[in-house]
Amino acid sequence: MRRSERKQIDPDLGMMAGQTLFTIQKELFETLAQQGHPRLRPRHGAVLAYLDEEGSRATDLSLQSGQHKQVIGTLVDELVELGYVRREPDPQDRRAKLIVPTALGLDEMARSDAIMAAIEHRHARALGEDVYAVFKQAFRQVTELQRARRDQHSSQA
Repeated sequence: MRRSERKQIDPDLGMMAGQTLFTIQKELFETLAQQGHPRLRPRHGAVLAYLDEEGSRATDLSLQSGQHKQVIGTLVDELVELGYVRREPDPQDRRAKLIVPTALGLDEMARSDAIMAAIEHRHARALGEDVYAVFKQAFRQVTELQRARRDQHSSQA
């Protein structure tokens, strides 16, 4: 049996996570485009998915998303240009900047939260609420284990 056939029959965790991510992103960003946000791209999710309404530090966005600070900086630049966020001084630390959503950014955040809730609700209905809750908890644990391994290796490097 060819490797590709074997992987189709029994995909590994990375393949399933990737396929799930890409199909969810496609649905999310197509729906957002229909709802008035056509210029956003999936890469912008590394900022917008983790952004707090009152603003977030770029370092926090980097840690939460798992992206390098330089990547977050580039994405913030793009989102500033698109009108979704602005940079403001952090009242807690004058040396730091907060990434703060604009009205357009807040609209996108509310819409994406609603779209994601609908996607999750659809899957919970299909699998059953209890099965979906167990799946989500297990997936969260796998994610945390993988992040802990990444962080352990990063600190040893």
